[in-house]
Amino acid sequence: MEIQDKIIVVTGAASGIGAALAKRFADGGAKAVVCADITEDALQKVASNVGGTAIVCNVGKESDIINLIDTVEKDIGPIDLFCSNAGIGAPGGAEAPDDVWQNIWEINVMSHIWAARHLVPKMLDRGGGYLLNTASAAGLLSQIGSAPYAVTKHAAVSFAEWLALTHGRQGLGVSVLCPQGVATAMTAGLKDSVVAMNGMLEPEVVADACVEAIAKKEFLVLPHPEVGDYLKAKANNYDRWIGGMQKLQERFDH
Repeated sequence: MEIQDKIIVVTGAASGIGAALAKRFADGGAKAVVCADITEDALQKVASNVGGTAIVCNVGKESDIINLIDTVEKDIGPIDLFCSNAGIGAPGGAEAPDDVWQNIWEINVMSHIWAARHLVPKMLDRGGGYLLNTASAAGLLSQIGSAPYAVTKHAAVSFAEWLALTHGRQGLGVSVLCPQGVATAMTAGLKDSVVAMNGMLEPEVVADACVEAIAKKEFLVLPHPEVGDYLKAKANNYDRWIGGMQKLQERFDH
């Protein structure tokens, strides 16, 4: 799908990848760019810079996502591309408190489900549309030091797969973004961690990779090409891959 003359919504647009996506879409000739986030002041600044519309939205609440979709469709027009980009991290393993698990589950997984629940039927009724869901390389591999992040990002990838295989022949395009380290507020101070093992990319580079993948209707968006190699190695010999990840755990376990 080409982005020119399209109505596009980006969640998590106040900073990082979301802000870069909003600018890239605006520069690419989108008809309208709707920026959504929970951080109002920063959101308004990004929307103003790209000539877009700002809508405050907490993606951890289904009612906010319904309001976002309904407001755009009523006041601006039918959404062509919805970028479910907002996400959070959380450290720890199984011992992480239930409220931490619940919060990251709602933001990293349910936000994608709620958006699809309320938008995909509209898109299919009018012949199609496109979803770009932000996950992570952790959703294809894993995440040293964070079970909540690894688990929710795996679920995000799985849901994107389900959408693509279920509705792909009905006109719905789906791409899932799976980068490693990106220089955002979430990764601040992590330049010496496993997150930055293959280098920190600037959000603008990631946004360019997304636009290219959407134009080609590619499912996986891998700004770090190494991720594709790791995924092949994982599939080829799971036990060997687990062993390698155990060594990586030991390397960064300090």
